[in-house]
Amino acid sequence: MSYQALYRVWRPRRLEDVAGQNHITQTLQNALRQQTFAHAYLFSGPRGTGKTSAAKIVAKAINCEHAPVPEPCDQCEACRGVQDGSVVDVIEIDAASNNGVDEIRYIRENVIAAPRDVRYKVYIIDEVHMLSTGAFNALLKTLEEPPPHAVFILATTEPHKVPLTIVSRCQRFDFKRISGETIVERMKEIVATGNIEVEEEALHFISRAAEGGMRDALSLLDQAISFAEEKVTAADVHAITGAVSQSFLASTISALIDRDAKAAVQAADALIRGGKDPLRFMEDTIYYLRDLLLYQAAPEAGELLDRVQVDEAFRSLAEQIESEWAYKTIDALHDELREMKRSSHPKIFLEMAFIHICQRDTEPSGQAPANDQQVQQLTEQVKKLEADIRALEKGQQANENESVTTSSPREQEVPRDRPMTSSTSSGNGAGVKQAQQLLSRASKDERVKIESRWANTLQTLKNESVPAHAWLNDAKPVAATTDAVLLVFQNEMHRGMIADKFRTLTEKAIASNNDHSYQILTLLKQDWDQLKEAYRGKQQQAATTETPDETNEEDPLISEAEKLVGPDLVEIVDDPQLKEEEK
Repeated sequence: MSYQALYRVWRPRRLEDVAGQNHITQTLQNALRQQTFAHAYLFSGPRGTGKTSAAKIVAKAINCEHAPVPEPCDQCEACRGVQDGSVVDVIEIDAASNNGVDEIRYIRENVIAAPRDVRYKVYIIDEVHMLSTGAFNALLKTLEEPPPHAVFILATTEPHKVPLTIVSRCQRFDFKRISGETIVERMKEIVATGNIEVEEEALHFISRAAEGGMRDALSLLDQAISFAEEKVTAADVHAITGAVSQSFLASTISALIDRDAKAAVQAADALIRGGKDPLRFMEDTIYYLRDLLLYQAAPEAGELLDRVQVDEAFRSLAEQIESEWAYKTIDALHDELREMKRSSHPKIFLEMAFIHICQRDTEPSGQAPANDQQVQQLTEQVKKLEADIRALEKGQQANENESVTTSSPREQEVPRDRPMTSSTSSGNGAGVKQAQQLLSRASKDERVKIESRWANTLQTLKNESVPAHAWLNDAKPVAATTDAVLLVFQNEMHRGMIADKFRTLTEKAIASNNDHSYQILTLLKQDWDQLKEAYRGKQQQAATTETPDETNEEDPLISEAEKLVGPDLVEIVDDPQLKEEEK
């Protein structure tokens, strides 16, 4: 067969022909000129960026009859022999199919022999990361101390799979993706030489589809030339790559912005009927949105755009679209793309994604500013809410003052043996006074019921919110009434998070595991201990003031109270006025 693919015909034969890798080619040229080249190289980078081509050029340059030279002459017998593969001392090995220990052992045994036709034996091992662990171990010693007539050049697309012991014995060169402009310029040179007529837009589409690989770009160009009848157009490139035109993407994005679900779904249906790949269409849509955001942020950085060329429709969408909507849409499409890759019916996920985006509550585009009437209505509503809040605050303050004035002196006093912490008076959510009021009505049965179901309560809360469960795990119910429960915490941060952020979730969890709902009150353990000590002091004081007859005679009412809530929570108060009435 006489015909050769374009990527073979136009494979680089000199280092200066390796496109887009100047940082590597210049280093190698200087090393060849000065004869300071290393005994082992590691070329890594994406596919089709020139790794194997550069390795073969180095093999020619070091064996050129005119060496030392920065470039092979391609005229001498050695250069021609290396190029056509007739020189047996330049060995190319595919590690994907020769990855065993025996193959590497054969290299190690034969590398000692002097070269037959040229000055240096060159071993080019492609896809070296495919070697087995045993093969790598067999290669180690040879790479560390090779014979002076041997040079190893390793190439890989996945350098992270190469053991560090191998990497440390090589000079590493990282080949980068070739820019779109460089690929387009190279293709222009090729089509000009072959008298092939190709639209420039088609060349740009090929460069984007190649994703930084020159070999992929030339293969696509070769395929497009075979597909086209006379002139290669952008439509021809779309047909062979499965991509859609930029105008089709723009109309789809416009339908999503306008929340026109019908137009968006019809676009997806037309795409599938036309034989396009829905996965590729989803990726193109995501990249189009990405380019819109990038163009909004930096309009002058047009070279960073991946899938589009800036035209009037693109500029119009960039002005219309809201960045927040674009971020959320990219997230939604990316989630659906993952599902599409695992599904046997990707069209359904594509259509559902478009419908979901169109029905989302978030407004995609900038809304018109509110008119004067709307602003006035909103202002009046805000003023009314502020007045209601002030009225509620005044009513709450009045109720608090009334409760303070009507409470007995004994209730207002909080005996303390040592001063409370600052959190007791202001930051503990319940406060000592609320805890005292709860204790005066506490029921032992309610407390026991809450405690017996506390583990279930924690599990229910964990199912609703793991952070809330973590904060509540520090708490312990110590007292309860029919409508409230007092929780004691070891840590102020835990108490504050439950009281301020997770109060509603906690109350729902308690209610779901009991007969009815409870309001939660929170205290720190140190404040709870002080409160208990105060009650014990009152009980001891009351006991010392009783007469001997009274102390020896047990009041059945007190006994019953102690059975209900426990002796620690029972407070005995003498009421002189009541005694006078009884007399």
